[in-house]
Amino acid sequence: MAKILVIDDEKSIRRTLKDILEFEEYEVHVAEDGKTGLEMALNESYDVIFCDIKMPRMDGMEVLQKLQENGVEAQVIMISGHGNIETAVDSIKMGAYDFIEKPLDLNRILVTIRNAKEKSSLLTETKVLKQKISKTSSSDIVGESAGIMEVKKMIEKVAPSQARVLITGENGTGKELVAQQLHKLSERSKLPFIEVNCAAIPSELIESELFGHEKGAFTSANKMKKGKFELADGGTLFLDEIGDMSLSAQAKVLRALQENKITRVGSEKDINVDVRVFAATNKDLVKEIEEGNFREDLYHRLSVILIKVPPLNERLGDIPLLAEHFMKQICGNQGIAEKKFTEGGIKALQEINWTGNIRELRNIIERLIILCDSEITEEDIKLFANPKG
Repeated sequence: MAKILVIDDEKSIRRTLKDILEFEEYEVHVAEDGKTGLEMALNESYDVIFCDIKMPRMDGMEVLQKLQENGVEAQVIMISGHGNIETAVDSIKMGAYDFIEKPLDLNRILVTIRNAKEKSSLLTETKVLKQKISKTSSSDIVGESAGIMEVKKMIEKVAPSQARVLITGENGTGKELVAQQLHKLSERSKLPFIEVNCAAIPSELIESELFGHEKGAFTSANKMKKGKFELADGGTLFLDEIGDMSLSAQAKVLRALQENKITRVGSEKDINVDVRVFAATNKDLVKEIEEGNFREDLYHRLSVILIKVPPLNERLGDIPLLAEHFMKQICGNQGIAEKKFTEGGIKALQEINWTGNIRELRNIIERLIILCDSEITEEDIKLFANPKG
C-alpha cells in the first residue's frame, strides 16, 4: 500500500484529498503548512508527496528544494490555485514529478499517482540492475578443486530455497562471493542484495545500521534513517563477520528472524520485513557460544545450512585458474595488455603459504602485473611475491 503525504494550508483540500485517496486504499498523512510537511517527509518514508505552493511558514518551492537537498526519494507533485506555465516549469526543473492546478481533478490525481509510483518502481529496478552489473565480473566462483566443487554444488541446491545460510572460512577465502552467488541464483535475485560488515561498524552504531533510527534517537540523528533490514526488504541481507556483533544487536537480529519484524532505534513502532539472511564468519561460533560471546539460539536460526569455504592452501590446484582469472580482470579494468605466467612462475605461486587466501593472491597478481615485463617468471615471484615459506 502506497503512503502519501498531502501538504496544504487549505483544510478543505487536505480533507478532500485524504478522503479520496483513502477510499482508493492509500495510506494518507496530512500537514497544514510547509514546515510541518517538511519535517514529516524527513522523518517518514513516503511514496508520493502532494505539496501546495502558496503556504505560510514555508512555501512549496522551498519545501521542494529542501526535499531534494536531503535526498528524499518520494515523487513530489506540486499543486496550486495560482499556477502558471513559468511556475510549473520551475518546479519540474527543481525535481518535482508533476504540477497540477486547482481545482483538482480526481481522475488526473489518480493517474498521476499511478504514474509516479511506476517511476519509483523503475528507479528502484535501475538501482538493483546497476548493483548486479557492478558485481557480475567478480561474483563467479573460480576453481575446479574438490573442495570448491562441493561449495558450488551446495550453492546450486540451496539457492532456490528460502533457507538461511551460515558461511564459514578463513579471512579472504571468498565467503562474500558465496553469498552473492546464493542471491544471484535465488528467486530474490531481482531485488536488493545488501551487505553489512559487522566488524567494521562500532558496536554502539550497529543497531542503528541494521534497524535504522528515528530523528533525535541520539545526538547525531538529524533525520530518520532506514536500516539495512528495511533496505533489503524482499531481497537478501548478508551479515559478514557476524561473530563480531554485540550481544544486544544479536538479540534484535534474533527477533527479526523469528517475527519478521524490526523496530528502529528511538521508535516503538514495528515494521514488517521480508528478508532472507546469509551470515558469514571466520570465527568458531560453537567456541564463541561456550565463552558467552554468541547466542546459541541465534546460531541455530542462522545455520539452517552450513557452507565451509576451503582455504587456498587446500586448493592449490586452482591457482592456475585463479591467476588467469585475476590477470584478465585486472588488466581489463586498467586497459592494459595481459601478461603470461611461465610454468615455473605458476609452480612458485603454488609453493607460497597463502595465509591471506584469495585476497592475498589477487593483491600479488596485481603487484606482478605492475612490476613485471610481459612474462612473469619464477624469479619474479620470488622477488615480488614475498613467499612466507
